[in-house]
Amino acid sequence: MGKVLLFKAYKLSLRMEKMYRLVFSFVSFSISFLVFASCQQIPSDQNRYELLIRNATVIDGTGNPGFAAHVLINGDSIVLIDTDTTSTYTADRAINAKGLYLTPGFIDTHAHGDPLETPDFSNFLSMGVTTICLGQDGFSPEREDLKEWMQEVSAKELGVNIAMFAGHNTLRMLSGIQYDSIPTAEGMAKMEQLLTAALDAGCFGLTTGLEYNPGYYAGHDELNRLAHIVGKKKGVLMSHMRNEDDAFVEGSIRELLEQGKYCPVHVSHIKVVYGKGEDRANRVLQLLDSARQQGIQVTADFYPYTASYTGIAILFPDWAKQPYNYEEVLKTRRQELATFLRNKIIQRNGPEATLIGSGPYKGKTLKQIAEQLNKPFELALMEDIGPYGADGAYFIMDEALQETFLKDRHIMICSDGSPAMRHPRSYGTFAKVLETYVVKKQLLSLEEAIHKMTGLSAKTIGLHDRGLVKQGYKADLLLFKPEEVRENATYEHPHQKAGGFKYVLVNGVVVREEGNETFLTDGKMLVKIGTGRRTD
Repeated sequence: MGKVLLFKAYKLSLRMEKMYRLVFSFVSFSISFLVFASCQQIPSDQNRYELLIRNATVIDGTGNPGFAAHVLINGDSIVLIDTDTTSTYTADRAINAKGLYLTPGFIDTHAHGDPLETPDFSNFLSMGVTTICLGQDGFSPEREDLKEWMQEVSAKELGVNIAMFAGHNTLRMLSGIQYDSIPTAEGMAKMEQLLTAALDAGCFGLTTGLEYNPGYYAGHDELNRLAHIVGKKKGVLMSHMRNEDDAFVEGSIRELLEQGKYCPVHVSHIKVVYGKGEDRANRVLQLLDSARQQGIQVTADFYPYTASYTGIAILFPDWAKQPYNYEEVLKTRRQELATFLRNKIIQRNGPEATLIGSGPYKGKTLKQIAEQLNKPFELALMEDIGPYGADGAYFIMDEALQETFLKDRHIMICSDGSPAMRHPRSYGTFAKVLETYVVKKQLLSLEEAIHKMTGLSAKTIGLHDRGLVKQGYKADLLLFKPEEVRENATYEHPHQKAGGFKYVLVNGVVVREEGNETFLTDGKMLVKIGTGRRTD
């Protein structure tokens, strides 16, 4: 009997041990599963994205053909581009981009405006521009400490990103050189010191405006010394050349190419005033190509209009502008000035080809003003406007010539515009490139046009993480259908905003949605880092 009881107890213990093993195995499995699941949760969080742009046709800014992809964004950057459009992702927000093109935000290599006064730059955003380059034509803020100014701008709610350049004309004034043809040693040293400080503060280079005072008085040695500093700091020198007229444009470009021996150089808003035809443009392009064959890095930008825009002083002779006393000129050289202005205006296609854009006569041509005042147009210009009394649009360019520049692979797009300027280029440039030259005239493929407005611009300026739809790059992006893009701005109504850009993102933030402002801003004051120059 005792043996029987002992045997039963043994069997019971075996069953209990088996049960314990099962329970232990279950608990162990459960713990292992939970540990495994918790371990998997970390990459799961990493694979959750803030924004998914699904099924876009990506035109990446390189000039290469487009491709279908999902683009995923975290923070201000593109973190993944997946060309397998069957993949699924979890995101806080998704945009269905089927039927839309996704491109980098446009980069305006030559723009104007005061970010302390009008920081939103909404006219640029409406035409797809997410980055602008300020400090153009030799004029930057009149501050010896540009770094301080840049910090003030950074504190603003900027609509767009801003890349800053130091202006040669401003440096001349700040250093005390002003209108002197030959700087003193002290003045030159001060100007070099100011330029070095500006570049060290994060400026992307130097601009010159040699058609304007006081840059007009600068000589080759001065300009070459400044170019040498720009080269050492790995910047670029952008120039509104000394004279854009047909008879002088090659000579003015050669002057810039001399500076190109020391640093990369860039022709601002390339044009040939009074020049006509494709052949005339090709002669200029051949000069630039020849320089490249000699090792000079030279590029240019262009706006797609046949009218320029600048201060009315562009019409006056040097001896009737600062530092000379204009009232004294009217007394002592009145007839000489009248003859000069009459010949100048006739050469520039007559008084009907000058449209005043500011002051009491804005919106009227010089011909209309003369008729209103019942006097010759040159006297109206001398007596009622003067060299600093207005800005104007000047219809002085040839469309066939301009279109030849547009197609050159080294020439990118700029607006030369501002929020306040009364010229359609300020509100319509980049939209016009798509509407007119891609869709209607088909002078450019979509890939070529986007490259000219993004990747080429970024490479020229030295933006190392913008201008391409690329993993790790900043999420400055556009979504649109090219056939829906509209310029809208006209010379009669220059402040009509462009249309057709469904989404505009700046640093990952949707600032325009379905063509409307979201009233969110995330523009940055960009600072040049290292060489900043890409090799792609």
